[in-house]
Parts: sequence; structure tokens; C-alpha cells
Amino acid sequence: MTKPGQERRRYLRVKTPLKIRLINKNNVICQTTTKDITPHGLRLEIKDEGININDETELKIEIPNTPSPIHAKAKVVWKKKLSSEDGAPYNIGCEFTKIEEDNKNTFLKFFCDLLYEKGEEKGEKGE
Repeated sequence: MTKPGQERRRYLRVKTPLKIRLINKNNVICQTTTKDITPHGLRLEIKDEGININDETELKIEIPNTPSPIHAKAKVVWKKKLSSEDGAPYNIGCEFTKIEEDNKNTFLKFFCDLLYEKGEEKGEKGE
């Protein structure tokens, strides 16, 4: 059980805007950017697009300096409306369910490089 104010996340998140195409179960394509990423998933801001918790989606993630997007399957694990206004966007959390080994390696290398860069920015580089 978590205590008030205690972090519930299992994985470190890194804020980074990556272009992404999300294809839902009805083959509706949504283009957006990531808000943050983890080794096991990502957070996006979307319009409703008929996407709900437990939906399986297909993701195409553009990684800088990579010739083609990373392809992954993901499950929507949470969804939260950003405001009570009509037409307000949602934040959704997606957890990877299937990702090819070479795509996984590219994504994880990018994630680790981001962590290293952030450590350098804070003066935490080990020497």
C-alpha cells in the first residue's frame, strides 16, 4: 500500500517530445507527441479518438536520427481527461505489449542516452 505523497510509478520517466502515430482498434490514426517515456511505455496527449482503457493499439514512434519509426503494440493502461471542458484532450498511458528486438534496442538506447544527457545537465556525470 502506498502512503500519501509516495511515488507509485515502477519506472523512471523521461520527459521528451517524440512524434508518434497511434492506430486504434478501429484503424483510426491519431498523430501526436509523447509527453514522457519509460523503458516499458509512454504517455501521450490525444483527443478522445474512441480510445479506452485496455484497448490494444499500434504505435509508430519517430526516434531522432533513426531512419524509420519504431513499431510497437501497446495497451492503454490509464486515461485521464485534462479538463472538464467539452472537447478537452486526454492523457493516456500506454504499456508496450509487443516490440521487435531491434526496435526495442533502438528505443532503450535512446532512453539511456536521454538519461545520460539529463545527468550531465545536472552535473551528475560519473567520472
